[in-house]
Parts: sequence; structure tokens; C-alpha cells
Amino acid sequence: MISTPNVAGIAVVAAALAAVCYSKGSSPRSFWKFLRQKAALVAGRGLPDYAQLTGFPHPKPVHGFNIVHARPRPYRPFRWEYHQNMSLKNLEPDYWLELESTYHDRIAQRRQIYALHGKRVIDELPGSEAASKELMEMVIQYLCLRYPQQFEFDEWTLTFRNHILDSTANVSTVHPLVFLLENVPEDFLITQEDPDTGLYTLRAAVSTSAVGWNISQKIGKPLHDIHGPVPDYKEKMAFSMDRYFSKMPCNKPIQRGSWGLEIGEPLFLQTDEPEWSHRQHQNPDIPLSDIHMRVDWQTLRRLPKSRAIVFNFKAIFTPVTDFRNEPFIPKLLLKILLEGKKALMEYKGTWSIEHKVIPALREWTKEQEDKGWVPKDWQEKTLNEDPFYPGWEKHHPIPT
Repeated sequence: MISTPNVAGIAVVAAALAAVCYSKGSSPRSFWKFLRQKAALVAGRGLPDYAQLTGFPHPKPVHGFNIVHARPRPYRPFRWEYHQNMSLKNLEPDYWLELESTYHDRIAQRRQIYALHGKRVIDELPGSEAASKELMEMVIQYLCLRYPQQFEFDEWTLTFRNHILDSTANVSTVHPLVFLLENVPEDFLITQEDPDTGLYTLRAAVSTSAVGWNISQKIGKPLHDIHGPVPDYKEKMAFSMDRYFSKMPCNKPIQRGSWGLEIGEPLFLQTDEPEWSHRQHQNPDIPLSDIHMRVDWQTLRRLPKSRAIVFNFKAIFTPVTDFRNEPFIPKLLLKILLEGKKALMEYKGTWSIEHKVIPALREWTKEQEDKGWVPKDWQEKTLNEDPFYPGWEKHHPIPT
């Protein structure tokens, strides 16, 4: 029950906000929605302002957003010289969670994968519950601010409305990791500091986009064990990553990308599944149109209350045939495939498709040079537009 002082406080806030909103020409519906939010905060029921808690800005709202036609930005995180490092970039406030036209299909896939694989996809350890709830709240706030026509949250009933899926969820009863599975086409891995070792370990996760690994293999492990198979991680990155996690502030989330080349669009693929064997040989009959670049675009941020660090990523698939019309990309990728460090390329598993991709990249490189898109004397290097390419905005309009 709301106390008498709170009722009085709500009345005062309502009167003041009514004057402000109507003076600015706001619609009655917008006013009452805003009023409910503020009244819920006064009553202690609303979400905290995570921009204030973290020092990192809220996203700008996207108006007129159409999920059917939305496209992800064309991430091409190719670097030369190509060696293993963290390659971190500052996160842009508007792109923590990026929705696009595969939304319906991805959410359906995620539910199906969870139904089949259970704890290989969602798991948690005791003590992670508060961090999972905090993450869910941050996600809800972000989605409702960034995509106000697609998502709503009622602070009084604690009901989240997803207008894309025509679904609702009561956040006081739904499990936070299941909520993330069913509403956000991204994987979330929550790490927390081990008080005995000082190292960050994986404590909770929802991951339906794992290729060659799964959550049951990683839960409870520190970073250096999680990244055990990654070439050069132990020698070149482990110490830096442990130090980075221990010092990471809330107001400086980062982003980065990893990439690979795949046959089809495998979202969740395990080493004991028949499709894994495709990586062990070169199929001379595979059409080039069946080969895709998979980018896992990743972000890392600290939660302000629990102090957990969340690693999230989404898988984006692009036909390699798109590279034909992207300046510099064929020549840069060709250089990496031909001269990249052997251990890194073996880890990526590109060998199975190189017999198809390399000749195509050679052809497209010559085409682009003949058209004047790329100078013939251009020496391969990381592009200034990294992780994109020159002129990408013409083909991928930014939503406003």
C-alpha cells in the first residue's frame, strides 16, 4: 500500500507534470503514460535510471522503425596485419542492442534451441540472481527507450509488452534469463569476481549462438579457461583481460567483433552434430551462394549495482557474394586468408570453404581495381572505416 506522504507526492508531481506536458503540446495518452512512470517511481515501483547509475547515456529513440525492413550495420571487422588482440572500441549508446529483420526468426530459433538443449543454453550458479535481474531491467529500459513503438513497460503492473511478437511478460515472475531468450536476439554471459582468486568467472548465461562450445562447458570457469582454445590467448591476452575486467568502469562499455566463414547460417552447432563434419573436408560442389560470413558483434559492460560484467553478442550472417560490391573488402579478406597466421586461420575453420572463396575474392579484387574503386597499388591494411568500409552508409541507412 502507498503511504499518505507518497500519495501527496504523486499528486504534486502529477500537477506539475500536467502543466509542463500540456504547455509543450503533448498528447493526453503520452502525458498519462509519462505520469504513470513518474508516479511509479515515487511509489518505489519503477525501474532505476540506469543512465544515472552508470554514467553512460540512454539511447536516442528510433521513430518510424520498421522491423521488417531493418538491416544490421555491415560489420566487416577485418584487420591487417592480422594477429590476436582485444581490438576494443567504445560502445555507441544507440547500438547496445540492435534489432533487424531476422528478429522473428531468431527468437523462434532461440526457443527451439533451448527446448532441445536445456542447460547447454541457459544455466546459472547461486549468487548470480541479482545480476541477472539487474541485466533484465537494463535491457527493458534500453528497448523501451530505443524502440518506443515496439516495446512498453508498465511500472505499476510490472508488465513488459512486446508489440513485435504481440506478447507480454510479468517481470516479477519471469526468469530473467528466459526473458532475455524470448525477447532479445542476443546472447548474454554474466561474469562475477571470485572473492578468493580475484578472477572473473562465468556465473550465469543464455547462449543460443554457440558454435563448437556451449554454456555447460564454460559455467563456473575463469576467463583464461573459457578462452582456452583461442590461439595466443594465454600468452598474449590473459593477463590484460583479467586486469581489464578488474578495473572496467560502468561508464565505458566497449564493443568488438569476431568473424568466420560458414556454410549456410549455423546459429548453434556442436561438435557432436553431423553438420560439424562439413568443416573437415572441401566440397567441390558447394555453391558460392551458400557461403556466409558470420560476425559475432560483441559488447562488454559493467552493471552498476551488482558490479557484474556482462558480455553479450549477436550473430549476423552475410553472403560472401555481397563483398563484390564493397570496396576494399575482397582484397583485404584475400590477404588474410592467404597470409594470416596459421593457428588463427585453423581456429576459424576457413579451410573448408577457401577453395571457393579465394578464387572469387581474386576476381572481385581485379574488378574493383579495374573500376577504380581500389587503387591498384593499395597495400592491404585495416580500413579507416573499420569495422565498416568506405561508402557503407549508402547501402545501409542509419535509422533515426
